[in-house]
Amino acid sequence: MNQVIVDSLQGVTLAGAGPFGKAALARALRFAPRIVGADGGADRLLALGAEPEAVIGDLDSISAAAKARLAGRLFPIAEQITTDFDKALRSIRAPFVLGLGFAGARLDHGLAVLNTLARHPDARCLLLSPQDVIFLAPLELRLELPPGSRISLFPMGAVTGASAGLRWPLQGLDFAPDGMVGTSNEVSGPVHLQFSARKMLVILPIRSLRAALSGLGATSPARG
Repeated sequence: MNQVIVDSLQGVTLAGAGPFGKAALARALRFAPRIVGADGGADRLLALGAEPEAVIGDLDSISAAAKARLAGRLFPIAEQITTDFDKALRSIRAPFVLGLGFAGARLDHGLAVLNTLARHPDARCLLLSPQDVIFLAPLELRLELPPGSRISLFPMGAVTGASAGLRWPLQGLDFAPDGMVGTSNEVSGPVHLQFSARKMLVILPIRSLRAALSGLGATSPARG
């Protein structure tokens, strides 16, 4: 059984060691004000003037200086079967988690992070990159997005779907990682998506973060 290390009624910003800056952190904190570091993500946070309330992972990447500064807030999980992102995500109980520093630093790390999203469908985690917000779709999803907006769908397993409000509907298509994918679809009206399984990633422009949170039924911004 996974131990809950951070139990929050507010959204949690979870920081990894990949690159992100002050603007990205400020955006995340407007929606998810509690801060957790995944291993070396603690150093990234400290460099930006933010201190995590907990650091979770195998702690093989965090610097000695950060360990000393954050003593008492370190929660090592020693197993090497899963990534630090997985260790941290499964140790957080919150309405939603915003992940920074996990998308795009290294391709192998990025793929492992997407794998974790698929394996923890109830975590309600949204990954933020400079361009995109990425999350695992529930079985049914409604989104209010401006017409013409980009919406991409990438399956993490075999899945079918139905849609309204997309330029290219999903009906009759069999999606799979080694088959049909849904890159660069376009919003034509209020979006209503239905899926046969929780296997579909949704990728939206970063400006659509608020709409994504609303569609997932996440808590309203805590401040700002």
